[in-house]
Amino acid sequence: MAILKPFRGIRPVKEKAARIASRPYDVLNKQEARVEAGNNDLSFLHVVKPEIDLPDSVYEYDPQVYAKGKDNFSKMFANGTFFQEKEEFLYVYAQTMNGRTQYGLVGCAAVEDYLNNVILKHELTRPDKEEDRKNHIRMSNLNYEPVFFAYPRVPEIDSIISSVTSTPPEYNFTADDGFGHHFWVISDKLKISRLVELFKGIPHTYVADGHHRTAAAALVGQERKLQNPSHQGDEEYNYFLAVHFPENQLAIIDYNRIVKDLNGLSETEFISRLKEYFTVEKKGTAIYTPEYLHQFSMYLGGQWYSLKAKEGTFDDHDPIRCLDVTVLSEYALARILDITDLRKSKRIDFVGGIRGLAELKRRVDNGEMAVAFALYPVTMKQLMDIADSGNIMPPKTTWFEPKLRSGLVLHSLE
Repeated sequence: MAILKPFRGIRPVKEKAARIASRPYDVLNKQEARVEAGNNDLSFLHVVKPEIDLPDSVYEYDPQVYAKGKDNFSKMFANGTFFQEKEEFLYVYAQTMNGRTQYGLVGCAAVEDYLNNVILKHELTRPDKEEDRKNHIRMSNLNYEPVFFAYPRVPEIDSIISSVTSTPPEYNFTADDGFGHHFWVISDKLKISRLVELFKGIPHTYVADGHHRTAAAALVGQERKLQNPSHQGDEEYNYFLAVHFPENQLAIIDYNRIVKDLNGLSETEFISRLKEYFTVEKKGTAIYTPEYLHQFSMYLGGQWYSLKAKEGTFDDHDPIRCLDVTVLSEYALARILDITDLRKSKRIDFVGGIRGLAELKRRVDNGEMAVAFALYPVTMKQLMDIADSGNIMPPKTTWFEPKLRSGLVLHSLE
C-alpha cells in the first residue's frame, strides 16, 4: 500500500518560474552549472549546486557549500520570489519532449514506505553522494528537489489528472533544451482525497531516477524520528517530495559505454575475441544504432559494427541475465577487456543517450577512447521486474529524459 500525502508546497511566483527552474544537480558538473546559470541570479542551480557561487578552492562537500545553498534560497524566499501554500495540495507536473507528454502526480512519499520496501529500488547508491544530499536537507530542512517515481498505471488516476490538465496550467514554459514543462495545482479536496485513496491500492512504487536523493530524504527523515522523543508519526519529516508517473508513459533511453584501451589487444585481435560471444558484422562509417534487444553497435577504428549476442550469453527468464548491460559487462568488458568493477574502473566512461551516438564517435575519433558500445534501451518492464525480484541493476543502466526541473515546488520538513 503506497502512501501519497498532500503538502504545503513552497513554490515560485508565476512570473518567475521559468527563470528559476533548472536542471537537477546531478546532470551538470560545477563548471557546466556555472555556465548554465550564467548571469541568471534566479536559477535554482544557485540552491542545488551552490558551489558555483564559491571559489574553486572550496571542496564540493565543504560545509560552506550547504550553508551557501541555504542562504541563497532564504534570500529568494524573503524577497517574495517563493511563497508557501496556506493549505496542503497535490500537483501535476507534465513534461513534453519530441511531441510526447508525460504527466506526473506531485505529492509526498513516506519514509516508512522506503524503509519497508513499498518503494522499490533498482540501483545501488554511493555513500558520499548520499551524504552530500543529506547535508543539504539537514541544513535547509527542505527537500529542494523531487525524486522521480513510477507506478503501475491506474485508469482512474489518469482520469482525475486529465480533468486537472484540461484547465490552464499555473506554470507553462519551454526550457532552453526545447523540452516543455507544465504545472498545475490540485486544490479540489475531493480530488485530493480520491487520489490519496487510490494510491493505497498500489502495492509498490519504483524509484525511476534519483536513488541518491531518495535515500538521503528517507534517511534524514529516519534521523529526525530517532532524534525526537515525542515522535508521533505524522510530522512532516516523515515524508519527502516525489513526482509519480504511470509506468506506461515513461521511456528509458540508452546509456552507452566507452573504453580507453583494448587491454593490450590489436583491433583485429579484439574483434576475433568478440566473435567468441557475438556475431560481428561491419556496418561502415555511418552511425549505426542498435535495433533490438541483445544486439549492440560498436565503434572501433573509424568503423561501426553490429554485435549480436550468441545463444547462451543471456537468459530471458532471469531478470538480471536478460539485460544487455549484463551481457556486455560479462562477455566484452570483463572477459576480454578485464574491466570487472564498473563503479571504480578509470578505463571506462558512460554516456547518456541524450547526447547521441555522435558523441561516442567523437570521443573515439579524438583518441580519448579506443572503443565505444551503444546499447538498446532497457524497458520499464525490465526495470520493474528487477525491482520486484529484489535485484539490483548494473551501474549506469537507465537514463530517463526529460529530467525533472528543480525549483518548481519544494517540501518543508517543518
